[in-house]
Amino acid sequence: MNLKDKTIVVSGASRGIGLAIALRAARDGANLVIVAKTADPHPSLPGTIYTAAAEIEAAGGQALPIVCDVRDDAQIQSVVEKTISTFERIDALVLSASALALQGTLDISVKKFDLMADINQRGTFLMGRACLPSLMKAANPHILAISPPLDFSDHWWGDHLPWTMMKYSMSLCIRGWAQEFKEANVAANALWPRTTISTAATKLLGDEVFAKSRKPEIMADAAYWILTQRSRQCSGNYFLDETVLRDSGVTDFDAYANDPSKPVFLDLLVDEPDGLHFTSAVLEG
Repeated sequence: MNLKDKTIVVSGASRGIGLAIALRAARDGANLVIVAKTADPHPSLPGTIYTAAAEIEAAGGQALPIVCDVRDDAQIQSVVEKTISTFERIDALVLSASALALQGTLDISVKKFDLMADINQRGTFLMGRACLPSLMKAANPHILAISPPLDFSDHWWGDHLPWTMMKYSMSLCIRGWAQEFKEANVAANALWPRTTISTAATKLLGDEVFAKSRKPEIMADAAYWILTQRSRQCSGNYFLDETVLRDSGVTDFDAYANDPSKPVFLDLLVDEPDGLHFTSAVLEG
């Protein structure tokens, strides 16, 4: 199974992981609906929905760039209407749009808290809600959220509670949709990177973190595997990118590393006792 002629809506697709997933699907000849706020160049972040669309078409896909703030239900509904009008259906939804703020309860501003709640929690739910009627008509429908495995270990709740609870809310949507739409054969899964990923946001954390990160292509390859599985047989899972690829036969992960000579940093919300977490390096630095 491949993604040729499949119509995939990707939120947060103007750069980073969302764009990488879209580009991987484009290589099969998929139709990619690029949903993001960035229509004009950002002063510190690369990429717009239009540069992303150009890359997708150069890779072999069809692109429909749509400016959308996922906090706005009317704009989300417009995305669905334009997608159906252009490509007639939705086969998959990738929920990559997200906001990050790692302050604790007493340090985070209400403005940042509300931003994360609106994008991570509300935006995820509303995007899924708007796309599901079309997904339920598809032959092999998938929802894939870039969100972590649910883990109630104390240390993840003691650190950066606001962000943790908002990312887990995305994963809770996946848990719920996998059950609610099981009879409609809509697959709902989550995918999370085992290591930090070298996006523009990661670069802001410093050169060391960027060097010890992996490229977004590892997430794209793992997402591709998930989206090409039969929806009836692959739903309700919380995948890590490395585990997906190891299980599908990948053995060389140096190809994904920014610097293969350096050990990788584990990502947030990944529990491995002997792993090196990038938060320690940032705090000590």
